[in-house]
Amino acid sequence: MQLLEGKTAVVTGAGRGIGRAVAELLAENGASVLVNDLDETEANETAAAIRVAGFKAEAVAGSVTDPAFPSRLLSGAMDAFGGFDIIVNNAGYTFDGMIHKMSDEQWYAMIDCHLTAPFRILREASKYWRDLAKQENEAGGAKPRKVINVSSTSGVAGNAGQVNYSAGKMGIVGVTKTLAKEWGRYNVCVNAVAYGFIETRLTQAKDRSIKASVDGNEVEIGIPEGIREMAIKGIPLGRPGKPEEAAGPVLFLASPLADFVTGHVVLVTGGSYM
Repeated sequence: MQLLEGKTAVVTGAGRGIGRAVAELLAENGASVLVNDLDETEANETAAAIRVAGFKAEAVAGSVTDPAFPSRLLSGAMDAFGGFDIIVNNAGYTFDGMIHKMSDEQWYAMIDCHLTAPFRILREASKYWRDLAKQENEAGGAKPRKVINVSSTSGVAGNAGQVNYSAGKMGIVGVTKTLAKEWGRYNVCVNAVAYGFIETRLTQAKDRSIKASVDGNEVEIGIPEGIREMAIKGIPLGRPGKPEEAAGPVLFLASPLADFVTGHVVLVTGGSYM
């Protein structure tokens, strides 16, 4: 039996990188997956790849920072699969700068993406899960459901040049621990993973000519080579993680193996920030 047989997972930011690895691993373990990404092409490609592999997936593209998006996202899960059991709030990006140079726009971009967007998605989920759990409790017991929020070592330990990103990533830890207390009565486990150095386009060597447009912001992709090298030297395992390795703890937290784990932040760092 697969770990997630009969479950449906909603994964944001799943068009590439860690999000795509998570979506594929959950699907391989039996979950039907609703794939979200800001880039419609990327979202559709991930969903198509999952289907080609013989599993179930649909895509709902759009920006998680759009106030109307949570309703469309979770309605998409209801329409495609009749419900959802797992939410992975993964969508995110970086918009770095030292505080004396940081604009309000940079600050709010990170807070909106990493904190407000997951809050809105989870608030929307409560409209489905609370009543459903109450009905199930009356019938003998609510089924286990899971939330996995993505944080970062920048959130739990801070990182120079990322006061905005760090605030959002530590904020989601507070959301995680609070909802673990609020939703325990509904048998919803709420946990977070805090990633260290994982090889994605956000951690590649920075080429200032390469930029991405996110919610109207032009953002440089990657980090300076010197900082990359220094960060890698600080990893006890001696190397960055792979997206597939980053996905493993999410599968654990989403699975029945973690039905009594809630309010926890799992550091996925190769030993950094012990």
